[in-house]
Amino acid sequence: MTPAARISAAIEILDRILSGEAPEPALTNWGRGHRFAGSGDRHAIRDHVFDALRRRSSWAALGGAMTGRGLMLGWAREAGVVEAIFTDAPHAPGPDQTPPRQATQAEALDLPDWLMPELQASLGVEFDAVAQAMQSRAPVFLRVNLARATRDAAALSLQEEGILTLPREVPTALEVTQGARKIQAAQAYGQGLVELQDLSSQAVIAALGPVKGLKVLDLCAGGGGKALALAALGAQVTAHDANPRRMSDLGPRATRAGARIATTDTPEALAPFDLILTDVPCSGSGSWRRDPMGKWALTPERLAATLEVQRAILDRAVAMLAPGGVLAYATCSILSCENGAQVAAACDLLGLRLLDQHQFLPLSGGDGFFVARMNRL
Repeated sequence: MTPAARISAAIEILDRILSGEAPEPALTNWGRGHRFAGSGDRHAIRDHVFDALRRRSSWAALGGAMTGRGLMLGWAREAGVVEAIFTDAPHAPGPDQTPPRQATQAEALDLPDWLMPELQASLGVEFDAVAQAMQSRAPVFLRVNLARATRDAAALSLQEEGILTLPREVPTALEVTQGARKIQAAQAYGQGLVELQDLSSQAVIAALGPVKGLKVLDLCAGGGGKALALAALGAQVTAHDANPRRMSDLGPRATRAGARIATTDTPEALAPFDLILTDVPCSGSGSWRRDPMGKWALTPERLAATLEVQRAILDRAVAMLAPGGVLAYATCSILSCENGAQVAAACDLLGLRLLDQHQFLPLSGGDGFFVARMNRL
């Protein structure tokens, strides 16, 4: 496919998404209907689509319309390639005709306008830099399974298969600089030497301190990335999730990593725990580069409901904490209402003492994440 034909395909897929179809099914359905597209074409089209979803507001303004064509025209104007892409050539999207319009501040930063005051209050002087960082694609990070390999050994194994990495400030972290699409077929991945995990997510685990030998509950385990990281450091991990289907891949992942992780539907029956990690449901505002649709789907009502869920999880966790145990509260959010404000309320209402807290921002390359450690007074 020509570059222009790829843009035409992206326009078609984006129109489906803007009409309500989820991104992954829209991409899959397009691929099934266009078998001639090679893997390189599909990867390029996917990148165009997700770049456009991250820049949905600013590119729609630059392209003059909230349509697939408007988004890709905005991209082409920003990249200076309109005359090369929007032509009468076969399979090209046709000549440019729609004028741009002036973007608002929220549109220029690709943020929901209703959330701007909360984001500005939460981020302070770092607001502009964080907002601009969130407009770009997130780097790919790997967590080295220290139970199976050193970081240097894992990096060397990856390099032998054309995957280049750089060590980062978290002792388990490698940033992938070349060959990211080869990871899941690599021996290092298949043998459990590495797992895909964001830098800030790894930093959350590092902030928990030594965990070897501790009885740990991952109360909101999801896919189990943090449970696996804790097990690799020697913790005795039990994983739970309100929706057990989210943990469906945890067993195979644990086998590949050589980790032992128990799962339970009734964690209260196994209490008390020395460490309880509550990586709670949240706005996902720190990970909008990876899930741009989450940004546009968030509403004031959904955020308010999420805050209630977070408080309920903290209430539940406290009752399962051993004397002297630590309750860790984590979100992939950059909003203070989900982070510091929730921790302060928990300390006041649940008889907890704040030990420390950390906010990780996308300026480091990783997602926005927050973690606080508390124990009973």
